[in-house]
Amino acid sequence: MLSKHIIAVARSSSKAVVSYSNRPRKVSSLQFQGMGLWTLLEGFLLLANALAILNEDRFLAPRGWSFSEVSGGKTKSLKGQVIGLIYAVQYLRVPLIALNTLTVVVKLVSG
Repeated sequence: MLSKHIIAVARSSSKAVVSYSNRPRKVSSLQFQGMGLWTLLEGFLLLANALAILNEDRFLAPRGWSFSEVSGGKTKSLKGQVIGLIYAVQYLRVPLIALNTLTVVVKLVSG
């Protein structure tokens, strides 16, 4: 089934002229790249940045997400795993800064 696509719209003094085509439009491969490996890695880096800036005293502890909450035997629960992930990301801030710098440099060079 061929769908009709609007090719051009031109306005004259009181009428609008619209022309149609029964040909499917060609879409270049650059327009539909989708999510590649680089985009996925950038997404994980953004998530790691978001977790690294969470402050325990101001944000995590009032909501019951401090490390002392799961220091007992609760580390196997989902909440304990998430809290462990937050603290692991906060511990690795220097490599995270290096990865952010590398990402910015690659984006500047590649466009």
